[in-house]
Amino acid sequence: MNQAIKIIGNEFEGKIAVVTGAGTGIGEAVVERLYTGGASVALVSRRIAPLHDICKRIDPSGKRTFPLEADVRDPQSVQMAMDSIIENLGKIDIAVNNAGITGPANIPLQDLDIEIWRDVIETDLTGVFYCMKYEIPAMLNNGSGAIVNMSSANGLVGLAGMAAYTAAKHGIIGLTRSAALELAGSDIRVCAVAPGYVATPRIMDSGKEVTDYMAAAHPMKRLATREEVADLVAYLLSERAAFITGSVHCIDGGYTAQ
Repeated sequence: MNQAIKIIGNEFEGKIAVVTGAGTGIGEAVVERLYTGGASVALVSRRIAPLHDICKRIDPSGKRTFPLEADVRDPQSVQMAMDSIIENLGKIDIAVNNAGITGPANIPLQDLDIEIWRDVIETDLTGVFYCMKYEIPAMLNNGSGAIVNMSSANGLVGLAGMAAYTAAKHGIIGLTRSAALELAGSDIRVCAVAPGYVATPRIMDSGKEVTDYMAAAHPMKRLATREEVADLVAYLLSERAAFITGSVHCIDGGYTAQ
């Protein structure tokens, strides 16, 4: 048993990982999980300051973390970030496209501001496309790779009052499946993860009334932890999931089973 744990604990040794939206929430937990598993991790976010804090905390020597400021809404910014990762770290083996925003809640579609629609779609959906566009050539050059795109339980069911977010998260699943089919013969796997409500700092700061409401939405009557989501992501990126591609993996306490 101890030997098995040791092998899994170092399963990403020698791998170069990219995580977008790495400055907080699920992204931060994924960075920690991949780093603990032996990977060198490029952290990507619109804001660089939180990345420096995370890197100092988990990797004081600075040998296996690489913070990068980039806006996933901007294709040139994404391309420059990926080029910088390859230039400084040599390659890209695994990627987690996690950057996203929710936009406002409880807004009927006809009342949704067009600029808000554009911002959510460009961040959550088009941003994933841009990242994959520049991650995939690096993986093709390696001859292998694995990508996890962060969707949502609301990428599988409707959510009234959040049309842009729901549409974007549905779109990520379609993008994931198409890419998986295109890359199936290239030893590059692409999957999506669909969390329910997760106990991120932003959600926990929203107050007990809100978190109680979110917890009650799951049949298991609690929020997911960030670490639970990160563990699922790590599994899908690992060789243990070598025959898994094109699939969507819920971690939602039964939310989509209702």
